Amino acid sequence: MNKFKILNIAVAIFLLASTSCNESFLEPSPQGQLTSSQLNSSNGVEQLLIGAYGMLNGNRSGTWGNYASAPSQWLFGEVVADDAHKGSASDDITSMNDLEKMVPNSTNDQLETLWIRSYEGVASCNSVLRALVTLQAGDGEKFGDQRAKEIEAEAKMLRAHYYFLLRRAFVKVPYIDEKAATADAAVTPNDTDVYPQIQADIEFAIANLPSGKTKGDVGRMNKAIAQAYLGKVLLYQNKQPEALTLFQTVMSALPDLTAIPFENNFQTETENGPEAIFAVQHAVDGSVNENANVGDMLGGYYGNAPVTCCGFYQPTIDLVNAFKVDANGLPMLDNSYRTNPYISDLQAAGDKSGYKLDTTIRFDPRLDYTVARRGVQFRDWGVMPGDGWIRDPAFSGPFLAQKHTINRSEFGSQTVSGAEYVTGLNVNVIRLADVYLMAAECYIAAHDLDNALKLVNKVRARASKLAPKKTAYGNNAANYNVGPYPSFPNEAYATKAVHFERRLELALEGHRFYDLVRWGTLKEAKESYSAFEGTYLPAFGNIVVNTYNNYFPIPQSQIDRSLGTLKQNNGY
Repeated sequence: MNKFKILNIAVAIFLLASTSCNESFLEPSPQGQLTSSQLNSSNGVEQLLIGAYGMLNGNRSGTWGNYASAPSQWLFGEVVADDAHKGSASDDITSMNDLEKMVPNSTNDQLETLWIRSYEGVASCNSVLRALVTLQAGDGEKFGDQRAKEIEAEAKMLRAHYYFLLRRAFVKVPYIDEKAATADAAVTPNDTDVYPQIQADIEFAIANLPSGKTKGDVGRMNKAIAQAYLGKVLLYQNKQPEALTLFQTVMSALPDLTAIPFENNFQTETENGPEAIFAVQHAVDGSVNENANVGDMLGGYYGNAPVTCCGFYQPTIDLVNAFKVDANGLPMLDNSYRTNPYISDLQAAGDKSGYKLDTTIRFDPRLDYTVARRGVQFRDWGVMPGDGWIRDPAFSGPFLAQKHTINRSEFGSQTVSGAEYVTGLNVNVIRLADVYLMAAECYIAAHDLDNALKLVNKVRARASKLAPKKTAYGNNAANYNVGPYPSFPNEAYATKAVHFERRLELALEGHRFYDLVRWGTLKEAKESYSAFEGTYLPAFGNIVVNTYNNYFPIPQSQIDRSLGTLKQNNGY
């Protein structure tokens, strides 16, 4: 089965509301000119649909500058939370600093990017739906009923995804569908919740998508994706009973998680496996970057590392220490992991050549499949040397992110020549472990602690199978241990355990900020983290979280272009 390629061709982007930073997403600026006859064909509609898929990687108008719309959501999902720093240097892309420190404003260019790219995705889906209606209503070539329904379902599922990104980030967003005229779209208010429309699109997708992949392409939407996604949307609305039914359906149709290697999720050789429920597809096509994973490129390593760009996206000291375990291999749910913290060589004075890795620390092995740290074997690149791979350790710490990197042996086939930071690695939006843990939340809400315990322990049992990472001397890089929870004695304890497990299992995959928001714990978690992290990295101390930090300001440029129809979020 061939990997579904994301084609960056004119026919795929025709009718998109393509924009620069100075253009409204409501103002079409076609990059190619096609005739109506080209569009009024089955092939034309299929190509428009490919364009709608192509918007999943968030990349438009070249390689640089679209990091805020990366499908990994590393900036908003992780940097704004407590799992990652922006990294790099303090004076590089300072708008990211403002997000991390919880002081964004309506002119933040990262917010502008997320808004525009997401609405371009919406516009692309709407173009598909309009073209499909026109084709099916004409006297000439038509799709059969089944394929017509599938196309509509694919487009609506994609549209639901783009709107979900907008809804959870900005809350108050205008809903524009395929029936809206451009003039009306320009003045559509953002005064109604779009969750009902998102749900309706996904429900249509569930009813009309096949169980397998449409046209045999692994990157396309199918029923399982729609079911898992609807469960997630319902969970975000605290509709746990309805969400649980969907999660149960998805889990029953897939292999047991414990039989799927954890590391397979983060290697090009094993991507699109049974755990990858919804993965954004990336492909390297010679010297062309547009179809590749460019959203994560800033997270490349620095200095004398094999990848020398760009030094962003560094795990926090707090996240690294959260992987500590007690003598039973269990997480320290009371945050006692912050006592006597492990900080690698951060505070070593002068010449650090005498630094020795402490291999006696009890760590969950997922740490060294998530983070790169000095003295530990990193993929097939060799032992991570520390500061030589880090742009400014005094600013953002001694650790590097790992899940978005690839093996050095894959550089020839899975990176753009001369730009090894641009890769063909897919990004998992929803994977099976994520579903297990969302389902565990739902079981707790249903007072079913036994089933919640079973799911959490399956995630942990899979983690226990990870091979120990080694030092340069061939010994284990830590005292690795992952143990099962013997019980969940009460719902409060179970909730802490599930929340903590999501942090460990899904670290640096774009979920953390939005999890904290929906749990109502953002202020507590971020301020507590800041008090700890600021002790070692002063730039991140004294962070204050306000209620309005649960969402982001509407870009002022979009309010201006709507002639005031769009209303700003409270607090901004």
